[in-house]
Amino acid sequence: MLLVATTTSFLLSLLGKFLADSFLATRIPVLGSFAGFQYAANSGVAFSITFPGHLQTVLIGVALLALAWAAWHAKTRWSRIAFGLIIGGALGNIADRIPDGHVTDFFQVGTFPIFNVADSCITIGVFLLLLEAVWVWWNR
Repeated sequence: MLLVATTTSFLLSLLGKFLADSFLATRIPVLGSFAGFQYAANSGVAFSITFPGHLQTVLIGVALLALAWAAWHAKTRWSRIAFGLIIGGALGNIADRIPDGHVTDFFQVGTFPIFNVADSCITIGVFLLLLEAVWVWWNR
């Protein structure tokens, strides 16, 4: 399940980036000004936070290694799926960042920072891990 989730989230991330780069010239409203598709180039990491120099690259690499280690030790199906979503999304953002130093974001919702498919996969993966942790705690 880890490999399937990783591959799926990675490929969906690349597809979303491709579609946004190819077809999103102007904002497309979905719910008026509240939500829509809007192109944004993000050179930062989560919530567009940037770090000086090569520190950002080092932090991304360390985080990916830590995720790979945790995924390798995941014991349940849900945690393997969750780590697959997180790793696939992270790899999707890394692949997007390599050519030009930024990721393509395109989902706009309210005043929340604009995000992409990879970010969504990472968020869903983290949510699944938290949900599983609460479930385990509740059943003890």
